[in-house]
Amino acid sequence: MPSDHVPSDDEAAPDPTASPSELRTLCAEIAHAAGSFAHGQRRLLGAGSRAAHDTKSSDVDPVTEFDRATERLVVDRIRAARPHDSIVGEEGADHQGRSGLEWHVDPIDGTVNFVYDLPGWCTSVAVLHDGRPVAGAIYAPVVDELYTCALGEGATINGTPIAVSDATDLATSLPATGFSYHLDGHRVAQAERIARVLPRVRDIRRQGSAALDLAYVASGRVDAYFEEFIQSWDVAAGVLLVTEAGGTVSAFDGRPIDVTAPAGVVAATPALHDQFLTMVVESR
Repeated sequence: MPSDHVPSDDEAAPDPTASPSELRTLCAEIAHAAGSFAHGQRRLLGAGSRAAHDTKSSDVDPVTEFDRATERLVVDRIRAARPHDSIVGEEGADHQGRSGLEWHVDPIDGTVNFVYDLPGWCTSVAVLHDGRPVAGAIYAPVVDELYTCALGEGATINGTPIAVSDATDLATSLPATGFSYHLDGHRVAQAERIARVLPRVRDIRRQGSAALDLAYVASGRVDAYFEEFIQSWDVAAGVLLVTEAGGTVSAFDGRPIDVTAPAGVVAATPALHDQFLTMVVESR
């Protein structure tokens, strides 16, 4: 369990100006450890078995014991390495630090896929300074792919540099998106948008993990990603991945995205971003 120790004012705080490169390494180590742990636990259940789960925001929004246990592992690792940093986690982690750095973590992004033993889930870890991501990592353990990034230092997959695609044509582009688990009209609005977007692109992919969608934009596997009704831990690492891989990211209103309170995300190649933004806005 995470330590309840709160550093006193006379304790020496770690340097809040730790380099993005150092933070990237730590993000990668934690994401890999957490994802590997969750994957090992999932394998013990047997192929194709369903993981037992509770629900959160709605009856279709699952959370498992593995989400909670993996988040505890992440929090413990962060507290051990950076005890004065703040932590925000999907499963309730809420540690207020005083270093100026804030971690946004999703222990299992794509829990529905995890429950059904589908491969599209990952662990996402990001560090923010003044609300801006400075380092991050996304680990997809089923396929053993580790994405990492640091502000001003590019993005990689398993240590190899990645870049967004060179797609320029909206009609032959392949975007990804996702759907809300809130059943109060969000899904209806999203479905109506998809009906208007689909005829204007090659096809649409729905992986079931916002973090992986953004990682796939960063690595050129899809050309764009758009989604509303998401949280900071879903996108904090992925947004930095895309920008460090040469992509463009904005909120649905065209402004720079605030990952601490994302009002929708549109991420794409530079040539496609404005086209996607216009199309998404027109389809709302």
